[in-house]
Amino acid sequence: MTSKIYAGISRTLIFFCATILLLQNCTSETYDPKVLEDPELFQEAMQNLTDIIVYDIFSPPVASRVYVYPTVAAYEVMRLGKPEKFQTLAGQLSGLTALPPNTNPDVDFNLAALYAFNALGKELIFSEDKMTAFQENFDQQLDTKGIPTRVRKASKEFAGVAVDHIHQWYKQDNYDQTRTAPKYTIQEEQKFWKPTPPDYMDGIEPHWREIRTLILDSANQFAPKPPLAFDLTENSEFQKQLLEVYQVGETLSDEQVEIAKFWDCNPYVTHHRGHAMFATKKITPGGHWIGITSLVTRKAEANFGKTIGTYVEVTTALFDAFISCWDEKWNSLVVRPETLINELYDEEWMPLLQTPPFPEYTSGHSVISRAAATVLTKLYGSDFSFVDTTEQSFGLPARSYTSFYHASEEAAISRLYGGIHYMMAITEGVSQGQQVGNLVAAKLKTEVSTSLEQAPQKAVASR
Repeated sequence: MTSKIYAGISRTLIFFCATILLLQNCTSETYDPKVLEDPELFQEAMQNLTDIIVYDIFSPPVASRVYVYPTVAAYEVMRLGKPEKFQTLAGQLSGLTALPPNTNPDVDFNLAALYAFNALGKELIFSEDKMTAFQENFDQQLDTKGIPTRVRKASKEFAGVAVDHIHQWYKQDNYDQTRTAPKYTIQEEQKFWKPTPPDYMDGIEPHWREIRTLILDSANQFAPKPPLAFDLTENSEFQKQLLEVYQVGETLSDEQVEIAKFWDCNPYVTHHRGHAMFATKKITPGGHWIGITSLVTRKAEANFGKTIGTYVEVTTALFDAFISCWDEKWNSLVVRPETLINELYDEEWMPLLQTPPFPEYTSGHSVISRAAATVLTKLYGSDFSFVDTTEQSFGLPARSYTSFYHASEEAAISRLYGGIHYMMAITEGVSQGQQVGNLVAAKLKTEVSTSLEQAPQKAVASR
């Protein structure tokens, strides 16, 4: 009797296991990879990275590094699924070699790209718990999409291989070495940059020029012409530009104030009220152009691969543009207008925007905005209009632009309205960014067949 009972249980277990296997096979047969071709999956991952960058208060140059490497990892994995359409970045970006080959047919390269983006992003941020929470939520989404366990496992394993490969590459960019480099020593001469109110912070990233570039041959490949000679005598060219900052700051229109605040993009602004102090966090200048990229790719209805490819070109341009700009900033060490205006004309004067803690020349906004605008023009055309809602989450109204260059010119001139840059830094910054953007647009190719739109050679900052 007992043996019959055991035999019955055994048959039941065999039937149960066979049913489970059958269901798994059915799942694999009905699995539709198109559910992982939704570009919103990558858009959400990029927005999460931006949110963490804001939370962790990364400086603008460092933020550009946090953006570019996970994006490159995602792209290199994604393109393995469509090598006939997307070119590898190996051999295009300095020092990057091809990913190891994949031999597992269960890998979904779009899914692996998302895993790689999040995993590599986690290496570059501080708040790892936030990235972990995002990844757990993403895995729950996969449950609802019916992605087989075998596909998820294989994709995550290959993403790990890719992350290890990109990790070895980015670790050679000299970033770690610059973490222990000496701080900038303040020079007493009046013409040199000094820390500014209200917190008189140390200069940010004085050794950023030592970071390996991705497309540029070197940090100073597109060095701008030297700044105006420091001369405070009446009617000298330098003194005229100094007074211009002061006078414009005293007569700002409502529109100019709105423009300045819209493009402020200072990741950490301190506010002092008597003995109390508090701070507000915002996106970096590069983060603003990441936001624009998200708006543009959505408006253009770019597919999964095109979306990641666009982000690759924008983040590469931003990364090299920051290195180019910071090379000049810490070479010329030009003093900020606020320092001289307080010393010479009005000790109570304050710029509309809080002066960032690094030298004045050239204008970072001008350089990186023009570089990003140039590669976006290459990809989407010179007359691509859009409504920029990037700053709405920070309480600022949307602004409309007829082209990427239109937006970059407004970003540039906003620094004069904000009281933190001379016009020379803006004009030369635009020119510097144009050169960086032209080179990236010409040399970096993501799609196999892309007709490049010739970027304008003349750079003019509108006033």
